[in-house]
Amino acid sequence: MAALSLVDLARALVDIDSTTGREEEACAWLAAHLKERGFRVAQQPVAGGRTNLLALLDPKPVVVLSTHIDCVPPHFPSRVEGGRLYGRGACDAKGALAAQIVATERMRETGEERVGLLFVVGEERGSDGATAANRISPGPAFLVNGEPTESTLALATRGAFRLKLRAKGRAAHSSQPDRGVSAIDLLVDALVELRGLPLPEDPELGRTFYVVGLVSGGVAPNVVSPSAEAELNFRTVGPASEVLESLAPLRARVALETVLEVPPVRMRTVPGFATASFAFTTDIPLLDRWGVPLLFGPGSVLHAHTDEDHVDLEELEAAVDAYERIVRTLLAERPGARVSR
Repeated sequence: MAALSLVDLARALVDIDSTTGREEEACAWLAAHLKERGFRVAQQPVAGGRTNLLALLDPKPVVVLSTHIDCVPPHFPSRVEGGRLYGRGACDAKGALAAQIVATERMRETGEERVGLLFVVGEERGSDGATAANRISPGPAFLVNGEPTESTLALATRGAFRLKLRAKGRAAHSSQPDRGVSAIDLLVDALVELRGLPLPEDPELGRTFYVVGLVSGGVAPNVVSPSAEAELNFRTVGPASEVLESLAPLRARVALETVLEVPPVRMRTVPGFATASFAFTTDIPLLDRWGVPLLFGPGSVLHAHTDEDHVDLEELEAAVDAYERIVRTLLAERPGARVSR
């Protein structure tokens, strides 16, 4: 069986539209490819007809390489230009996915089969794939997750805390505003007050920050708005409860409703790699049954989710070597472990 080259494999993956909720085709393609390559492939159902993929050479892997199959919209196909692979998911995270497969096959060629592959759906919208995968862990000692870290090992990642601010008013005719209560005004006042509130800080990760991602409210331009809401995404450096404590003054104007809470994570590293902390969130907090976590991948988060989504080809090739080095270092730590060369 002739293996696809690294770039051809990455391009084949990028060319399949696997925006969140539409991962079925990419999952089927990956399952067929990995089965053809001799992996034992288990497909775990996730909501909406999608599946996570677990591909093993040994039923009890010591290290599992993992990343997500899904991407943010809109999908656009691959192209190679100027020493770079462009396309949706090239850096987040189909380049890493392809490099993990090639690294695993390279290790198998030397007789090392104690490394497995886990590819999940839904990372970009709530991590339902990772939540499901955490129920089927084969008990590895280490999980090496792939995200665009500019080929550095992560020391830590921030958490994500999505919160809705809900304002409740009273409708009235716009010619009689004193007879109503504007929910939009309450919401705007709360958002302005939020700007001046102190938020939790951490010596390594810095200060909590947030974006106001969604705002909606009102029923018509000539009606005092009876309801309004905003959804905020906080990038946290500690427990979400600390953020809620900081936001307590807002409760005089709005109700606070938790949408999603993913905690920050401190990572394991290995010698010989540059390290850094990252503001983004990954599936790792929801895969705690998959071993001690490490985070590494080619590409930059600065290009993820943009129309410049790309990974440098040299960095992509180097990622194969890097994943192999990381895995072999971890395997060598196991008592009595044999590391093939």
